[in-house]
Amino acid sequence: MAAVESPSDSALWHPSRRAFTAGLVLVITLVAFEAMGVGTALPTIVAELDARQWYSWPLTTFLAASALGTVLGGRQADTRGAALPLLVALPSFAVGLVIAAVAPNMPVLLVARAVQGISGGTLIVSLYVLIAQVYPERHRPAAFGALSSAWVVPALFGPLIAGLLTEHASWRWVFGGLAPLVLLGAVLLVPAVRRHGAAPEQTCGPRRGTVPAAFAAAAGVMAVNWAAQRESVPAWSLGVAGVIVLVPALLRLFPKGTLRARPGLPIMVLGRGLLAGLFFTAQAFVPLSLTVAHGYSPATAGVPLTVGSLGWTLGALWQSRQRRWPREYLVARGFVLVGLGCAGLVFALPGWGVAWLVFACWFVAGTGMGIGISSTAVAVLARSPEADRGFNSAALQISDMLGQAVLVGAGGVVVASLATAADPVAGVLPLDLALLVAAPAAAALVLRAGRAQPR
Repeated sequence: MAAVESPSDSALWHPSRRAFTAGLVLVITLVAFEAMGVGTALPTIVAELDARQWYSWPLTTFLAASALGTVLGGRQADTRGAALPLLVALPSFAVGLVIAAVAPNMPVLLVARAVQGISGGTLIVSLYVLIAQVYPERHRPAAFGALSSAWVVPALFGPLIAGLLTEHASWRWVFGGLAPLVLLGAVLLVPAVRRHGAAPEQTCGPRRGTVPAAFAAAAGVMAVNWAAQRESVPAWSLGVAGVIVLVPALLRLFPKGTLRARPGLPIMVLGRGLLAGLFFTAQAFVPLSLTVAHGYSPATAGVPLTVGSLGWTLGALWQSRQRRWPREYLVARGFVLVGLGCAGLVFALPGWGVAWLVFACWFVAGTGMGIGISSTAVAVLARSPEADRGFNSAALQISDMLGQAVLVGAGGVVVASLATAADPVAGVLPLDLALLVAAPAAAALVLRAGRAQPR
């Protein structure tokens, strides 16, 4: 008779999985601390390196390199197994942190950010594949809940710790202080990686054109993201060119039918990008509006973002306990909650609005993200043949990145074009109204695809 697992052993902390769970949470926590800390330290970094004109490039370079690493890491996971790319990515990420910590100038720092980006993209997609191999399908929602929970402490304390290090020690500790801990995470993950990270028994062979498409996607992401941070016709033209480069690349990098919202895998990949794009586009202008229209201090204006992170964690944990609902329904619910959050912004952010509403509405929107983002990951892994898990997980991450880059960039164009000297944030209200309409429309699209999915 087979042994019956006790509830305490049946999910994340079963003896065969606890080391992997601990390593997963530690590594994602460190990646999150680095992501939260860089933004805080960046003004000091560019000032000390005398590179203010390069302000956005450490972020842009990391994003583009992440797109490249995600695709290449997914390809390696499908052909050689997830162990090799993960075990290369972890020390490489640590090396990138060390290079950044000792960078004497901006070019060296950008090289370090490229190393971190490629390693980080490879790391995330490899962990997605390993989650499918380490945890039984019924426990994967809990694994993604734990992954989301790993962002809580960095969201709460990452900017503060990075600020204190930058002010009282050096910004270099924001990078260098994490490198030994990344290696500790690698040690925790090694046993499970060796046990579960072998190549799939059956492979579909390398997909033609994915490597050139990966480089095209990285170039397109860089162009779109760079354009989104500038208000000029040449920048916007470059952004349009980036989108033109991206479209044929996406046809190679996404499951067939993604751009047509076909049921199954395609709608989950598309939904991930739309959900991330809607949420982060609205969030991008929350601190600006609170500062300009309501006189909040920069520190206070960032608090709603932390509140949203807490909601995200709650939503991710809630979805881990929902087994009777189809994942399309949960993703649609995520869109609805993000839409409700945008509705709250309509009444909170304008000068005539009730500013404190932003804290409640962004908690609701963050909860929707926790439900929706985790559910797309669970659905994609459940519907992916073993030989395609890397490719499909990479597609999910690429969709996430592009959704943010394209929609945040478009939102920046709207806000900039409607801004006036008297009201620099006049465009935020029309933007939030547009997002409020788009969210339920996307929810309806996901639900329709779910009803068309064969049962």
